[in-house]
Amino acid sequence: MKRAGPFLAGMFLLAALWLGPLPEMARRAFSPHMILHLGVTVVAAPLIAVGLLRIWPETKAPSRPLLAAVGVTLFELAAVWGWHAPLMHEWAARSTPMFVLQQLSFLLAGMAVWLVCLVGRDATSRGIGTVAMLFTSMHMTMLGILLVTAPMLLYSPQFCLGAFGFSPLDDQRFGGALMASAGTLPYVGAGGWLALSFFKDNDPRL
Repeated sequence: MKRAGPFLAGMFLLAALWLGPLPEMARRAFSPHMILHLGVTVVAAPLIAVGLLRIWPETKAPSRPLLAAVGVTLFELAAVWGWHAPLMHEWAARSTPMFVLQQLSFLLAGMAVWLVCLVGRDATSRGIGTVAMLFTSMHMTMLGILLVTAPMLLYSPQFCLGAFGFSPLDDQRFGGALMASAGTLPYVGAGGWLALSFFKDNDPRL
């Protein structure tokens, strides 16, 4: 049961996120969308990934860890930046099937990054995982900064009504600030842990 703890916590969080008020709010205002996105990608996804690796500790690492890491980070990059492009973001807000696809792609992309980066136990895999995690944190930060510094709404006003007392533009900036901060910290933390493991593997004195 202890092994399954992170997995169960991640699934419970997903249920709370997807069955609660956030999905409806996310289709009308930007910061609820970002809270939902980050909850799925940087909280639920790593919990589920860690849980799966604890349930099946014999899971084998990819035979080509660099290729796998490049593949999942590019998939995650495409999912995050693609769904935040105005056309795609508004399409998901209008269409329930597209909204479901958006949320599933966030979950799968997040899980893929964490699984590939954490499954390897040798120094090479740890080093590659470190770089992949830090790359992911950087592109999340870049998108967040873009949203914070945008001088105008990037999306149609009907999908950026504002939330939590913010005006539409401040709500967009608040969502960007969440991505640039909370959206990067888990990746930086995991990257730091992997880097420490990498150096320990290469220097037994550590």
